[in-house]
Amino acid sequence: MKAARYHRFGDPDVLVVEEVERPVPGAGEVLIQVAAAAFNPVDSHIRQGALQAFFPVVLPHTPCIDVSGTVAELGDGVSLDRVAVGDEIVAYLPLDRPGAAAEYIVVPAELLVSAPTTVPLADAAALPSSGLTAVQTLFEHGGLQAGQRVLVTAAGGSVGGLTTQLAVAAGAVVVASASPRHADRLRAQGAREVVGRTDDLAPDAIEPVDLIVNLAPVPTPELAVFLRPGGTIISVTTPAADDPERGTRGARINAHPDSAQLARLVADLDAGRISLDIGDRVPLADIARAHRGETRGKTLLIPSESPSSKAVKS
Repeated sequence: MKAARYHRFGDPDVLVVEEVERPVPGAGEVLIQVAAAAFNPVDSHIRQGALQAFFPVVLPHTPCIDVSGTVAELGDGVSLDRVAVGDEIVAYLPLDRPGAAAEYIVVPAELLVSAPTTVPLADAAALPSSGLTAVQTLFEHGGLQAGQRVLVTAAGGSVGGLTTQLAVAAGAVVVASASPRHADRLRAQGAREVVGRTDDLAPDAIEPVDLIVNLAPVPTPELAVFLRPGGTIISVTTPAADDPERGTRGARINAHPDSAQLARLVADLDAGRISLDIGDRVPLADIARAHRGETRGKTLLIPSESPSSKAVKS
């Protein structure tokens, strides 16, 4: 089978698509035929070796933490009540495990969630990490309540769009900060206000908010001007600290796998409460293009033997 791997850390040119042995599932594991893997910026940071102290990977390493696909084989001890050969699934993989940029991968059975039925199987790979980042930022760490005002920075991206939709669905008032080209989509997703890029905003451009979800590479002290006393900043990109003088709380998070949360996101997608914004769909052989920033938006990598062309289930 084919897999994208790198044998040393470095720039995107270290990525190669090569023939490797198809993995065999061990006890408690499942072999997945990959429909699509999704590229995320963290894949680039891991490839550069910048996160080795936090998420040590073994070289050669296969990137991509988001996967959708079909169960091909069960390892010992995997209950048929949980998963069966032929099931269509999605999963969010731990950052220190071999990833999904391959034709087949092995995944712990407890991470698997039934795929949504309202989008093509390949497109479902856009949901896991973006959706879990949004859920965990808003609710686990942000403590979002109905009626609160939320500022979402970099709202035009995949995480930002899902954060906007989930906050609106929870009864929050969303102020979305993004480039103007995303404005119409964000309003359609329920944002009450759409303002420009965060680094272009004047201090009085936004009325104070209860929660800031920072998805942009903006230092959180620069965002604090928009936060009411007692509010919270949760950042995915830069450090965020408490400010005792104003009674504000700050935290930086990394999303973690959670199959129960992912199952609820799948239900939200199938019920029409959220939608996915897919950018480019490219062959696995073009993975270096995604790492060089030459693709648009949420990029899906499609293996050549993928069942990705399968129609939406009726």
